Amino acid sequence: MTILGQNRYESEMKIAIACDHRGYEAKELIKNVLQRSGHEVIDFGTDESKSCDYPDYAIPAALAVARNEAERGVLICGSGIGMSMTANKICGIRAALCHDELTARMSRQHNNANILCLPAIQVNDPLIMKIIECWLTTEFEGGRHERRVQKVMAAERLYQCGNDVGAGPRAEEVKEG
Repeated sequence: MTILGQNRYESEMKIAIACDHRGYEAKELIKNVLQRSGHEVIDFGTDESKSCDYPDYAIPAALAVARNEAERGVLICGSGIGMSMTANKICGIRAALCHDELTARMSRQHNNANILCLPAIQVNDPLIMKIIECWLTTEFEGGRHERRVQKVMAAERLYQCGNDVGAGPRAEEVKEG
């Protein structure tokens, strides 16, 4: 099924989306195409191309995914790096920065990524749409990959979300705004 045509994906999803000023135009394109494809999109901003700080938008979107208010998320900034780093600070998030269809497919098949991060200044609109379609339609393979993802999540609980040295706040402890 194609995201760009009249057909919808087999299963519509609730998708959180956010960007900074560098990703605004790409976010609007992605949001419109996803909505036309039957997905419910929760837009966490920004709503303009005026300079802004990516964590202000990445955190609320990542929290929505972590809290199961959205099934997946898409974050866009200039390089995709800032959004990816920020999202991965939220417990339960597996954000992947993808530059092509291969990295998008692998992030889903092997890593069960629940947030896709995109570099607005490094990929053109047609490639962004191919990446989105590939990422949304690729299923997690499980098997040996499930064991590996569980090890990553266990490390997150112990060192990032737990009470150990280096522990960060749990998703519910992060104040929005």
